[in-house]
Amino acid sequence: MLYKFDGKRPTVGKDTYVSDLASVIGDVIIGNNCYIGHGAILRGDYGRIEIGDGTAVEEGVIVHAPPGETNHIGTKVTIGHNAVIHGKYIGNQAVIGMGSVLSIWSEVGERAIIAEGSVVKLKQIISPKVVAAGNPAKTVREVTSKDEEYWNWGKQLYVDLAKKYLDEGMEPIGLH
Repeated sequence: MLYKFDGKRPTVGKDTYVSDLASVIGDVIIGNNCYIGHGAILRGDYGRIEIGDGTAVEEGVIVHAPPGETNHIGTKVTIGHNAVIHGKYIGNQAVIGMGSVLSIWSEVGERAIIAEGSVVKLKQIISPKVVAAGNPAKTVREVTSKDEEYWNWGKQLYVDLAKKYLDEGMEPIGLH
């Protein structure tokens, strides 16, 4: 559901799916061909959230922005299930693994991969094209062409899934 708050209302791009079970609140700009999954919460209440084209915000993700600032999420970003995104910047084509935490004012470079369950700490900066893992997240290696091939496939899955949800919708069924 989309909610107006403090005079600001979310905007959603063309061919973007936002689940009725998600909450998108206030100053949130979502690009084209995105997927905003069930149970996701995007809180643009005291900061702004900008999400680029082709980005997937999977189920249970929480996105917030630093007070009075913008949390900029680039194009073709994948944010895995149950991640908490309270950072400042995620570069184009980055991958944020399931259950990861990006703390306030953190930054993740383009094409970087944050491993599942990792914690990018307050004001921490992760370089482009690296894989970072752990708590706190540390660079473990560079992104390979095999990584990029796999994640390009994974990103297309969510673009296609968004289109399918838009075309077919979900149909509630009774318990009987």
